[in-house]
Amino acid sequence: MNPNQVKYSVLAGVALVAGAVVLQLPERAIATPQSPGWVTEKPMAKASFDRIRIKSGNDDKGGNLVRIIAVDPSDVYMVKNTVDPGAESGWHSHPGPSLVIVQSGAATVYEGDDPTCTGVTYPAGTAFVDSGGRHVHLVRNESATQELVTVAFQIIPLGAARRIDAPKPDQCP
Repeated sequence: MNPNQVKYSVLAGVALVAGAVVLQLPERAIATPQSPGWVTEKPMAKASFDRIRIKSGNDDKGGNLVRIIAVDPSDVYMVKNTVDPGAESGWHSHPGPSLVIVQSGAATVYEGDDPTCTGVTYPAGTAFVDSGGRHVHLVRNESATQELVTVAFQIIPLGAARRIDAPKPDQCP
């Protein structure tokens, strides 16, 4: 064999072994997909900022009540999610924070770091915060009949994907 044939034979062998290893990974390493009734790709608006520095409001001592600071370039999204009864988001995280308003229905949120994996339900007119980063969570519409609609405000590092799929945490059924 000439040197190129040896090189390609070695590469083919490495690829074959790597493929076999991937097939042998434990079940928990596989990301959980969104269920068919989850509709998320409806961005209402998107804008990019070189940096964000917001300080507004004052408390009695002259301190700021609200601060949002992003020193690196960021994408800001407003996203509407419409979720059929029984559908769920799949386990995932976001690279930045999300403020989520429940417009109609009720969202049940499961946190990946909760040892009991107990959902918290947020009815219409309430909201919840997803801190982003490595915070893994799942959102489910547990209603049998009512559609869930949420609106999310997200700040994401410039050019990053808004969603990062994640495996189901071991403690969650």
